[in-house]
Amino acid sequence: MIDQPLHSVTPLYSQAILQAAARQGIELPAGLLAGLGQGERVPLARQDALWEAYCDASHDPLAGLRLGLGIQIGHLDSAGMLLVTCDTLGEALDELVEYAPVIGDGGEFNLRRSGESICLAYTAQLSVRSAERVEAVLAGVLNLARWATGDRFQPVSMGFAHAPLGSEQDYQRLAGCAVHFSTGINSLNFSTEQLTLPQIQANSLLRDHLRQLADKTLASLGQHSLSARLQQLVRAHPSWGKERIAEQLKLSGRHLNRKLAEEGLSFKTLRESVLQQTACQALRGDQRIGEIAIMLGFSDESAFVRAFRRWQGVTPAHYRSLHARR
Repeated sequence: MIDQPLHSVTPLYSQAILQAAARQGIELPAGLLAGLGQGERVPLARQDALWEAYCDASHDPLAGLRLGLGIQIGHLDSAGMLLVTCDTLGEALDELVEYAPVIGDGGEFNLRRSGESICLAYTAQLSVRSAERVEAVLAGVLNLARWATGDRFQPVSMGFAHAPLGSEQDYQRLAGCAVHFSTGINSLNFSTEQLTLPQIQANSLLRDHLRQLADKTLASLGQHSLSARLQQLVRAHPSWGKERIAEQLKLSGRHLNRKLAEEGLSFKTLRESVLQQTACQALRGDQRIGEIAIMLGFSDESAFVRAFRRWQGVTPAHYRSLHARR
């Protein structure tokens, strides 16, 4: 097996840049194009150069935003298909948080809930054309969320940590929603009810198969975010507590807390996110509610019911009746 570069991006995402350049009649340096169609992942340093060349040649301050709004499923490797085959938008966003490294390095997602509002935050770790690339990432999520839900997804706003690169009116016209700047965080913001939107390409059997492929891709990369590794462990062992998870990550519980805090996360929030997703999937099957509670590590069924009502706003029994197999 060919060794993967330490930090890399799927070549399919690079193809999105090449296709955008072709549509605009932009000729990129031949040295950047060599080998991009060979199926190997693109080192992040080379992706940096590709972005620099594209943005410089386009003479468009909103080049990143426009590119993101043109992103298609195929540009996101197997993770793209995984996202759109999930049952609901909420499940797809949970998968995005975990499997974003399949698409590429350079940033991380996390979901933050506050009352009836959801913030999908993106933390970038990019040194070249960071603003344009952040705009491309969030615009890509916005575009695919709309497509995957049959255009039913309605965000409240987008927020960027940077100042506007062009006309604010152009941002809002292109995005189709309010856009705010210098917010201190890059985010796509929407109401909690949007999480339950069904996806038009939902296919649970294909989703499970694609998740296995995505797990293998992450393993082949040899590195991905601490939060993603933690969520994988919780999914595999939902009853495990923080200390046992930390042990598997070769960290102490206290060190795990510190490392997650650096990402703006907490063990409790991440674990509950995975448990919520796992519970929803289990309730679509025939397993008894008491058995699901034990599987997820709850002391009894009542504790699980209370937690599930907090997560979903309904009891497990009600959720099951709403999503009964046809």
